[in-house]
Amino acid sequence: MKKKVSILIPCYNETSNIEPMCKYIVMIMEKELATYDYELVFIDNDSHDGTREKLRQICDKNKNIRAILNAKNFGQNNSPYYGMCQTTGDCTMVLSCDFQDPPELIPIFIREWELGYKIVCGIKSTSKENRIVRFFRSIYYLMIKKMSQIDQIEHFTGFGLYDSSFIEIMRSLKDPTPFLRGVVAEFGYKRKDIQYEQARRMSGKTHNNWYTLYDVAMLSFTSYTKIGLRIVTIAGGIFAVLSFFIALVYLILKIIYWDRYSAGTAPILIGMLLLGSIQIFIIGLIGEYIMNINTRVMNRPLVIEEERLNF
Repeated sequence: MKKKVSILIPCYNETSNIEPMCKYIVMIMEKELATYDYELVFIDNDSHDGTREKLRQICDKNKNIRAILNAKNFGQNNSPYYGMCQTTGDCTMVLSCDFQDPPELIPIFIREWELGYKIVCGIKSTSKENRIVRFFRSIYYLMIKKMSQIDQIEHFTGFGLYDSSFIEIMRSLKDPTPFLRGVVAEFGYKRKDIQYEQARRMSGKTHNNWYTLYDVAMLSFTSYTKIGLRIVTIAGGIFAVLSFFIALVYLILKIIYWDRYSAGTAPILIGMLLLGSIQIFIIGLIGEYIMNINTRVMNRPLVIEEERLNF
């Protein structure tokens, strides 16, 4: 009996990339990996540019190609995670629809899987993306790896192969705000890392912006680190002790030089502004943690489907 390979491709407004990606992967599966059965699953995050119409046409022509159409845009974390949990193969591959994750690595990933690895991760060793963005990404990965209790994976975006046993673990978590990279780092076992160069988008433009990148960064930070709260706790203690000694010195000087010592209101105003800004920062950081907790305890569904094709 043939083993079955599932290939999941999340998409959002990728009308110019859907057909080339589909043809390329089908060619790879039917020529280089003909000994395997396959399903190609697209999960569309409420596109409005004609992507859904093209998916319907493609699914009509090839019954091995399936699609899940989300009722709304549920974000770049929830949609791929949900799609992975809907696959039925002995292993599941995930790659982006814009050709930044090279499909030609599919046979290599499957070969490593056949050697016994349960997870094969694509690691961006180099990238043709904007150098400034690359620089800030590198800093982020370094920081989250240093601060997290879990050994996080640097320059890993989710592109990779996952054995069906790991997909079962993902299904069992029931996390309403999943962070795939963290889940892989925490629960992944028998892992193999494959380095690759991230290409530029074949066409179209990226849908990421500074806000969405910040959202992902804070999700990972509040889900996998305690150091933020520890830092503000320690910093609060240090500033409290420092403030006490400054007040004590001020009091002593005022007692000794009561008729000549006049510090004025400037130090008081500067101190108030400093402590006020620190308090606002601490409240905001605690708010990020509370918001993460609040989202999780509501236990909302990852995705609401509008339609399924070829399931």
